[in-house]
Amino acid sequence: TSYQFLGFFLRLLLEFGPVRHAPSPGKEMKRRLHKKYLILILAYSGLLLLIPYVLDYRDKSAQQNTVALFQSRTHIYLHATWRTGSSFLGELFNQHPDVFYLYEPMWHIWQALYPGDAGSLQGAVRDMMNALYRCDFSVLKLYAGSQNITTSFIFGWKTNKVICSEPLCDAHKRHEIGMVKEDRCAKCQKRDIRELERECKKYPVMVIKGVRVLDLSTLVPLVKDPAINLQIVQLFRDPRAVHNSRLKSKQALVKESIQVLRSKKQNDKYKRLLVPSNKVNRAEIYVSSAMELICDNWLSDMLLVMNAPPWLRRNYHRVRYEDLVLHPMEELQRMFRFANLSSFPALEKFALNMTHGQGYSSDRPFLISSRDAKEAIYAWRERLNVEQINQVEAYCSEVMRQLGYQKHSVDKTT
Repeated sequence: TSYQFLGFFLRLLLEFGPVRHAPSPGKEMKRRLHKKYLILILAYSGLLLLIPYVLDYRDKSAQQNTVALFQSRTHIYLHATWRTGSSFLGELFNQHPDVFYLYEPMWHIWQALYPGDAGSLQGAVRDMMNALYRCDFSVLKLYAGSQNITTSFIFGWKTNKVICSEPLCDAHKRHEIGMVKEDRCAKCQKRDIRELERECKKYPVMVIKGVRVLDLSTLVPLVKDPAINLQIVQLFRDPRAVHNSRLKSKQALVKESIQVLRSKKQNDKYKRLLVPSNKVNRAEIYVSSAMELICDNWLSDMLLVMNAPPWLRRNYHRVRYEDLVLHPMEELQRMFRFANLSSFPALEKFALNMTHGQGYSSDRPFLISSRDAKEAIYAWRERLNVEQINQVEAYCSEVMRQLGYQKHSVDKTT
């Protein structure tokens, strides 16, 4: 060890220290040679003694750099509910070359713990987000069962630009704006999540999109945490349009709707939306009933923000789906300023093209595609009957008032 070396050096110093008698020529040459060796050994010993301190300093510096990285990086959560246009909103961030984007990571919790109620899952949802924002993806193993976690399993991987771009894959170029081709990305080699964690740490902005946070109160601890300093973009949409879209996709939303409904006690008031019609199937009942809870959660979020201290309001940005698709470039610029991102023409053109497509209907309701924005906004007028419209307007009246949506008697939704 370095201490044993020191003992050896001391003995050498004693042995070859100053002498009082005149040495012979042979002894003098030997003495000079020993002095050279002694100097070399002392230098080497000093280096050995310094190594632990250097390594300790380097470890501390690495830890400080990691903390500094997370504190300087912008962390965004796109807070939405089902069928509000959140996938489109998330795709705008997925397209940005400075964003590390995660699509619906908390889906794994809801699937693994089904049929747990949504309220009891909120703690697990927050804990997962806390880990993910720190680029710790091992938390996913808690909910994967026996399945091996790789890049070919998580975060909407077939359309995720980070996973499908170099250095993880060459199916897409990170700085090219445009939808990732799923068939090409599906051919990418599976990568260990540790490789994805390393990529995560390179990006200045990290964005998670989810629909499984019931209300903003769940996220407040992450906003308070200085290491994360979470910023929230909340997406709203006309409740009538949301209800119409949920009914259209009702079979795909049954499990989630049941979990939302289970978060309320049996004697709670959420029974008004059970449409008195023998033709209504069970899926429609579940999906419709959950819509009322969604409006109540929205109202809770609005009240929380209105009464929140300035530090929370500074970390909160609200956007309406209608504004986003009718004025995509303006809304995109506002959101990106909030998220500490720069907008640029290619991305603004992408947003414009995605909102000026042909038609609204799709056989795959969760597919992100170019749509006709106006048709998407007003489709509920043609597809909901009068009774359904009146019900939504009744139990979402305060939410609609707060968001500026007029009742159906007005010719145009604002």
